[in-house]
Amino acid sequence: MSGHLREIDAGALKTGLDRGQVLLLDVREADEHAHERIPGAASLPLSRFETAPLPDSAGRTLVLHCASGARSTKAAQVLFARGAAEATHLKGGIAAWKKAGLGVQSGKGPLPIMRQVQIVAGSLALAGVVLGFAVHPGFFVLSGVVGAGLLQAGATGSCMMAALLMKLPYNRA
Repeated sequence: MSGHLREIDAGALKTGLDRGQVLLLDVREADEHAHERIPGAASLPLSRFETAPLPDSAGRTLVLHCASGARSTKAAQVLFARGAAEATHLKGGIAAWKKAGLGVQSGKGPLPIMRQVQIVAGSLALAGVVLGFAVHPGFFVLSGVVGAGLLQAGATGSCMMAALLMKLPYNRA
């Protein structure tokens, strides 16, 4: 089932939020929302969007947002599958909000999981190259394994390293 996806820019969203006309729903993962968020945004991660109940918008316009607009578009498709005729999302996501000079709230907590993946994968790949030249060529395999894992994550949308990092105590909410 398909519906009409409307886009709202950051300025119009800010006006709607200030007037109490909008319920803003952040579909990024909980760690991303905890780290940085648009003031007043509620969190409902895309990973739980199909099964979790939607918050009551109480006559306000429900606006979806994510980092760039890709996940909020996917969340809108879920709404259409649930029978919604239209959905609204923030064009360009939180990146567009910040580019417009609008403030975000920063929270304490771990770095977003994908940044953690980038740090660990980059460190392992670099270590494999350095050790491959300095110690033994067999260490180049480490860089190859990391590269293969990143390729698999990009191709399937499922990252084993992220899943492992989420099990660390500081990443558990």
